[in-house]
Amino acid sequence: MLAEWMKHKDQLRSYIVKKTGDLDLADDILQEVYIKASQKIEQLETRDKLQNWLYRITHNTIMDSYRDQQPSEELVDNLVAEHVSSELMNLQEMGQCLRPMLDCLPEKYRQVMILAELDGLPQQAVADQLGLSLSATKSRIQRGRAKLKDILTDCCNIEVGGEGIVDFHPKPKCANFAKNKQCDE
Repeated sequence: MLAEWMKHKDQLRSYIVKKTGDLDLADDILQEVYIKASQKIEQLETRDKLQNWLYRITHNTIMDSYRDQQPSEELVDNLVAEHVSSELMNLQEMGQCLRPMLDCLPEKYRQVMILAELDGLPQQAVADQLGLSLSATKSRIQRGRAKLKDILTDCCNIEVGGEGIVDFHPKPKCANFAKNKQCDE
């Protein structure tokens, strides 16, 4: 495991730094990833999938780190809430609805969309991680976006204005999409 870890360690650290912006935290998370990977290496089906597996552990560990960060002070009751534009609130709410829709994409599109769009990896890094050419990766991302758009427009009424998304709501047939994962596969 150590020799394989050394091949991926620097890339994983860069990924963590990009996500957290904190070098010390990145080192802590990287150490935790190594411990988790070492303890669960027998769960890995084939060594061909090691890099993807390490990135998934890294991503989950970063998310765990964010969850563990609790505010140290209680907010006072009369604190004025920060003004958030309706567009931003709509985008955030819509973003929560997109994950089940991504899960409905065929596997070859789902993988690249999660890595490129949700994890924010550059297309070349996605290509390297999945063992694809850059052109194949770009093609899959483009097709994945088109398929996701089809799912989205099939299930949501979206109103777009000068400020971006003004309003949206699910169509009756997709009101519980996230719970039912109504994929047409």
